[in-house]
Amino acid sequence: MSLGRLTNVSEERAMPRVSIDKGRCKGCELCVSACPQKVLEMSTTINEKGYFFATPAKPELCIGCRLCAIICPDIAVEVGVHGCRYEY
Repeated sequence: MSLGRLTNVSEERAMPRVSIDKGRCKGCELCVSACPQKVLEMSTTINEKGYFFATPAKPELCIGCRLCAIICPDIAVEVGVHGCRYEY
């Protein structure tokens, strides 16, 4: 019996995934500075509200800590970890 081992999980599901709702993002950059892996950066384009929004620049580095989602005041960040979706 092995405890704590993931089996039959696709690589896509096993890797943490961060996504940004660019329509909600107001470009405060809190998520960018909160990320310990520097996964997020600000885009060079603007959203429909006229803000530069955060975007995952290096999604493969995400460790699923969810600090970006926790600190976002606009609830624009969603993190998926091991098939579970977290929104704050």
